Amino acid sequence: MSALLIDLETPWVEKYRPKSFSEIVSQNIAINNLTEFVLKQDIPHMIFTGPAGTGKTSTALIIAKTMVGENNYHRNVLELNASDTVRMDYVRTVIKNFIDHSMIIKNKSLKFVILDEADNIPGQVQQALRRIIEKTSTSVKFILLCNYINKIIDPIISRCAVFRFANLSKEIVIERLKFISEQENLKIPKEKSEEFFTTLYFISGGDLRKAINTLQMSVALELVDNLDLDELFKISGYIDNNTMKKLVEILNDCQVGKVKDLLSSVENFDSRNFIRQIVEILPELTIKQDKYPLINAFIGEIDFRISQGADERIQMTALLSELIANITNE
Repeated sequence: MSALLIDLETPWVEKYRPKSFSEIVSQNIAINNLTEFVLKQDIPHMIFTGPAGTGKTSTALIIAKTMVGENNYHRNVLELNASDTVRMDYVRTVIKNFIDHSMIIKNKSLKFVILDEADNIPGQVQQALRRIIEKTSTSVKFILLCNYINKIIDPIISRCAVFRFANLSKEIVIERLKFISEQENLKIPKEKSEEFFTTLYFISGGDLRKAINTLQMSVALELVDNLDLDELFKISGYIDNNTMKKLVEILNDCQVGKVKDLLSSVENFDSRNFIRQIVEILPELTIKQDKYPLINAFIGEIDFRISQGADERIQMTALLSELIANITNE
């Protein structure tokens, strides 16, 4: 692979970020309605909700740039990551100053406030934000981006047009990864290319942004030349394929002791990733079909316990022990 032909300095998620509505993939319903708003120059406050990496931020940026123009963008658009910065004092200072400045300057062009991860804004701050939104409906438009709209208070939701962004299909994600690979002149071994792109999709969980970042990381770490997928799993916080194959054998043989030994041997343990891999191997285990609802419910319980601070390895041991208890050797 010729490193001279590959751009590793620029983040590929930015380099290949959609620049127009036509480049947003697999969100036809939302994009068609938004295009109508832009054409009519009639923009409401908006909430974009849906999984990560589905185009919410890109769409918000396209709307803002289309409405205010490239030259006025940095003056007329305030971009914030709500999880990092939006607290009460920030709402009262930075956002309020931006709003107030927009109202007193002679240029009456439209302004935008784009709040990413708005579902992480504390409820008290959302109440203050609601009052600001009420007072700025004509001069400044808010675009709130969130994964979970149920964490946004109703008074804000009622003042916004809500657009839902759907999960991207495996085919869409892989098609985009292949396009970027071609643009960057990546020399991916043909015999492993499909497995490579499928692995990137699995690691990303359908998050196109994460898939692109992982692709660029694999190139930067020179994993593409020899395409070591196990190494790719490890650096992404997953357990390598060989270890997972051993786990399937141990589980089907009902060897509880070896399960504990295997878990002890795993470094850089990430329980959420491991749970995803366990779900993937369930069809390879000799479990009766009528047991799957109970197992799925138990997996959800384990995931909840971990989210509440329970020890990850203890919970994973409990999960694997439950799987063994439902293995049949008939």
